[in-house]
Amino acid sequence: MNGILLALLIPFIGTTLGAAFVFFMKKQMPDRLQKTLLGFASGIMVAASVWSLLIPSMDMCASMGRLRVLPATLGFMLGIGFLLLIDFITPHLHLGNTTPEGPKTHLSRTTMLMLAVTIHNIPEGMAVGVVIAGAMQNGLGISAAAAMAMSLGIAIQNVPEGAIISMPMRVAGKSRFKSFVIGSMSGAVEPIGGALVIALAAIMTPMLPYMLSFAAGAMFYVVVEELIPEASEGRHSNLSTIGFAVGFVVMMVLDVVLS
Repeated sequence: MNGILLALLIPFIGTTLGAAFVFFMKKQMPDRLQKTLLGFASGIMVAASVWSLLIPSMDMCASMGRLRVLPATLGFMLGIGFLLLIDFITPHLHLGNTTPEGPKTHLSRTTMLMLAVTIHNIPEGMAVGVVIAGAMQNGLGISAAAAMAMSLGIAIQNVPEGAIISMPMRVAGKSRFKSFVIGSMSGAVEPIGGALVIALAAIMTPMLPYMLSFAAGAMFYVVVEELIPEASEGRHSNLSTIGFAVGFVVMMVLDVVLS
């Protein structure tokens, strides 16, 4: 039980550590560093989706032969559709943009930025939760080490994410402490979402292949719709490409070595 709780909390700790950058950095995060970190986070999420979610999803359905790709395909597309729906019905503001997305609202820019980050963090919490759920079931081919690798990988990419949220809050006039709290709380949805997925998976074990690929689809949506456009816009996009490659390799190594 303690191991499950730790695995759920590690990503949130990563976000909190990143948000604490606001206490040590006097100015807005340099554009080059921000683009590198966005690319790094994208690489982590793509590698986690492939190595920790999609491949295990298909491995669980090995008895289906070539048709084992069907649960992964269906779950992946449902994950994309779910995040698309959440994106459509929730007013939010992406980092660096001035025009809000979603329904018209009178919410503040800070609140809408928080909602955008919350949308971003939903699939990350789901991904950690569903891998933990798979590790809790015997004979599914997912080890406790694989679950910890996923948790650590998401935590690593959450460190720059926490900083990327807290620093603009400081520039916008928030106090350092309030900026830190906002940055930290942006990751609070992850352990909550992970715990809900674990509870759901406990009563729906046959659905685990679909749930794994669902989380992968949701993570891909975030990467393609939000992270990559932000990382490639303007100058220094080559740094985001390098960051992506490093992030992908880090997550791939974590998954293979710790599994």
